[in-house]
Amino acid sequence: MPTIFSRIIAREVRSDIVFQDERVTAFKDINPQAPVHILIVPNKEIATVDDVTPEDEAVLGHMFIVARQIARDLGIGNKGYRLIVNCKDDGGQEIYHLHMHLVGGRRLGRMLPRAD
Repeated sequence: MPTIFSRIIAREVRSDIVFQDERVTAFKDINPQAPVHILIVPNKEIATVDDVTPEDEAVLGHMFIVARQIARDLGIGNKGYRLIVNCKDDGGQEIYHLHMHLVGGRRLGRMLPRAD
């Protein structure tokens, strides 16, 4: 069964797409956690980071190039931003279609609390 992200990629579900090519699609998160919150998704369904194969190497690298360009286009490239990839339940993954969060537009602070 296709994920919601696959349906966005195919434009079966309406989304605010900011970038799309033959390898990846990037769109605004519907529940943004920062002024800029974009999801960058491989067009090929890959469930989790744990499911990545050597054949996926080029598309994963392309995701970083696209993230850099989107950050620059949205004016946050110089001040900084965060890229997040969650993996499985304990990692906070909610949709099992690998995706990268590009967040920024404000100071983000610590990613995790210190383990004392």
